[in-house]
Amino acid sequence: MTRQPAIFFGHGSPMNALGGPYAAAWRDLGRDLGKPAGMVMVSAHWETDGTAVTTQSNPKTIHDFSGFPPTLHAMQYPAPGSPALASRVSALTGARADTDWGLDHGTWSVLTHVWPEADVPVIQLSLDRRLDAAGHYELARLLRPLRDEGVIVAGSGDVVHNLRTWKRDGGTTYDWATRFNDRVRTALLEGDAATLIDWIDAGEDARLSVPTDEHYLPLLYVAAQRGPGDEVTVLTDVIEGGSISMTGFRIG
Repeated sequence: MTRQPAIFFGHGSPMNALGGPYAAAWRDLGRDLGKPAGMVMVSAHWETDGTAVTTQSNPKTIHDFSGFPPTLHAMQYPAPGSPALASRVSALTGARADTDWGLDHGTWSVLTHVWPEADVPVIQLSLDRRLDAAGHYELARLLRPLRDEGVIVAGSGDVVHNLRTWKRDGGTTYDWATRFNDRVRTALLEGDAATLIDWIDAGEDARLSVPTDEHYLPLLYVAAQRGPGDEVTVLTDVIEGGSISMTGFRIG
């Protein structure tokens, strides 16, 4: 079975589901990926006490946002789930079965462009609130066998995610956001896992770029998949509104 890559999506606003400058890059990625056996997605928008994995055959599309156009609220992404893949992930990680969650916007807002036919099985793995960054990285390492089983391991969040400082009308990117985004990109390209795990060592740049960690942590699940010989490719690399990073990566 073809070895699959690991992918981190900088997903930004739910509005990206309707198109825009990143949709083309995600469509190109989908054409290059073809149709893998499945995807395990770790989204910034599903946090739990303890690790959980979705087990439904037909996961619902979750509209976990408000105040956006009716067209966006009406969107559906009817990708199948995979109880078999969920069982495999549970065996690898000890994650408990979850039948309530589905596919949140961190997942479907990008996959609607990657696989618009919604014909690749997708399950979500939650972010365990009880784990620190090192714990998330070590848990993620347990998913490595999946790549050789035809499954993509993916994360969806934002390297820099500060909504309080975000500028709706765009404008100049904050220096701290640029520095932190550059630091993370360099660490990922160089395979410097320690810097990625100890992101807080970046001091004020880290505090401002990652005021809460749920959008950053999915990156660790992707970084942990890197093995010998894996090339890292930057898919997208833009900071919007001064403080939301749309930087995305492919490993392998």
